[in-house]
Amino acid sequence: MRDATPGHIEVAFNGSLASVPLDAQFSVPAKGVTAIFGPPGCGKTTLARCIAGVQRLPSGFCAIDGEIWQDETTFWPAHQRPVAYVFQRPILFSHLSVKRTLLYNTPKSKATLIDFDGVVELLGLAPLLDCQPSLLSGAERQRLALGSALLSQPRLLLLDDPLILLDSPAKREILPFLERMREELTLPMIYISHDMADIERFADHLVMMRDGIVTAAGPLHAVQSDPALAARGEAAVCIDTIVGGYDGRYGLIILRLKGARLLIPGPPLRPGAQLRLRIAAGDVSITCEAPRASSILNIFPARIKASLPFDEAEVTLVLALETGRSGVPLLARIPRRSFDALKLSNGMDVFAEVARALPVAAPERLLVTPSTPARDVRR
Repeated sequence: MRDATPGHIEVAFNGSLASVPLDAQFSVPAKGVTAIFGPPGCGKTTLARCIAGVQRLPSGFCAIDGEIWQDETTFWPAHQRPVAYVFQRPILFSHLSVKRTLLYNTPKSKATLIDFDGVVELLGLAPLLDCQPSLLSGAERQRLALGSALLSQPRLLLLDDPLILLDSPAKREILPFLERMREELTLPMIYISHDMADIERFADHLVMMRDGIVTAAGPLHAVQSDPALAARGEAAVCIDTIVGGYDGRYGLIILRLKGARLLIPGPPLRPGAQLRLRIAAGDVSITCEAPRASSILNIFPARIKASLPFDEAEVTLVLALETGRSGVPLLARIPRRSFDALKLSNGMDVFAEVARALPVAAPERLLVTPSTPARDVRR
């Protein structure tokens, strides 16, 4: 009999449901956001329904934070699992106002995760409390669905591609609320999507699926540097940095990354805040010697972990930054001619020149306010 590990989400399902084969096994920390990524029809929703207990594979295993929901002798049906499921199209009561909809889902016992007022504040629902769901926009309906889910006091929140039916403006409206949920709630979330841009914005861990099979699982930046993703055309790595200060003379944000320092242009941000950067493989070049002078601000010692042919003209390199022994992964896409001319090989020590690193989201919430002490934004 398999044991459950506290502090982890553990999943193992093998079999077939409605002619959809499933061979899905992974273990990730039971905190933050775990994204399940793959093309349409790869089995993401089927996996989510098994985790929620809506569908059952007899040989499955599912445990959340040390509590077994399913194994050889146990199966908790959906209504017994402390999981909230948010669908692509929200299921709401048309005859109830926003406030009554939220109150309907508020438990009579004391809230353990978040209470009614906390949900209204977190999701910005105060102006909508007297509205009928039929009068809400798509993004507002999803915010209401998220609020109702949170008020059920779940131990796991399942988000089944909740942005897929929204247009670009609506997605831009709701994404900051998802980020706030991640930052302010101690609630593990599983986020299903086929849009890597959304995943890069706020996921902590990534599970890759194809044809019903989990092909990779782990921290976001680690899976992004896996050959399965590194070889794709839009390959990039997302890294989480800490705002360390500001160089007002040149308009540069000073960021810390496990012993390394990055400089990117932008307005002053709140010191100590976390800022996620996306570094595309095409924005990283390689040199074998430390440049004596360069216009590029961010240059790091690195080691080549793997080299992946991209096409006839280019090669993708999987790098590990050596600064401060951080081992942070990075990708570089360089001409094949340069690869041969520099005589590059796996295990070789080089220098990675990062020409551009972009925040994955506009950091309005991190901007320094007039009340911020001046000493906190100086270099």
